[in-house]
Amino acid sequence: MRAVGRLLSLVESPRRDEVLAVLGPATARVVGLTGPPGAGKSTTVAALVGAYRERGMRVAVLAVDPSSPYSGGALLGDRIRMAQHIDDPDVLIRSVATRGHLGGLAAAVPAAIRLLAALGYGLILLETVGVGQSEIEIAAVAEPTVVVLNPGAGDAVQAAKAGLLEVADLVVVNKADRDGADQTVRDLRAEVRVPILKLVASRGDGLSEVVAAIDAHQQADTRERRIAKAQAQILSLAMSRLRSDADLAVVAERVADRDIDVYTAAADLLGRSARLS
Repeated sequence: MRAVGRLLSLVESPRRDEVLAVLGPATARVVGLTGPPGAGKSTTVAALVGAYRERGMRVAVLAVDPSSPYSGGALLGDRIRMAQHIDDPDVLIRSVATRGHLGGLAAAVPAAIRLLAALGYGLILLETVGVGQSEIEIAAVAEPTVVVLNPGAGDAVQAAKAGLLEVADLVVVNKADRDGADQTVRDLRAEVRVPILKLVASRGDGLSEVVAAIDAHQQADTRERRIAKAQAQILSLAMSRLRSDADLAVVAERVADRDIDVYTAAADLLGRSARLS
């Protein structure tokens, strides 16, 4: 497990290409889970890990930490909720920072997925915090993206405002034993046209239905959808690289000094990046 951790650290560093160059072709199922804080994403992930381990699959969990790989936030929380899986050698739990790594999340996650697939992990669960650019980037690699919400408390409305429902392939109303669960389902059906399921992750109630919906969605995947996701990944990675391009500040200064316009600057920056690659 430590060796896997070291390899994952390498693919999050400037040595990423060295690692990827020696990997053979391999694929893994990737399921993304997102939702507002407190929705029970980690408990849902833990329940899914158990369900897929019963099938004999090796499972990796990548918990997207929006701050720092050293903060312990996402990873510590997941370890607490996944205590039953900590000693399982066929379960890996890893925190991935959205900042501080070469290329950002757009580059770190696909590289980690490719590595884990090559190491024999058949299922990779991506958990994000439900805010910001991470969800768009996760949706580009996950199949499906599952949005986890709670009953009541305006979660459905807030999720819609935050754009979370736009990336949802499935919506799970967790803690469905609470008051307001049925109303939340009705509210969601007015917002989205994707399957909506009820779950009590802490007890496993409704878990088999969630797993069945995930499997059904993956089986319905099409080549056109895969092409669209590949385009989203390419664009996201290209944007990450352009943001970190040292020439960005140079062309921005020229625009600020009115030496060139923004269209010329954009073409110039893209041209420089193309020549370097």
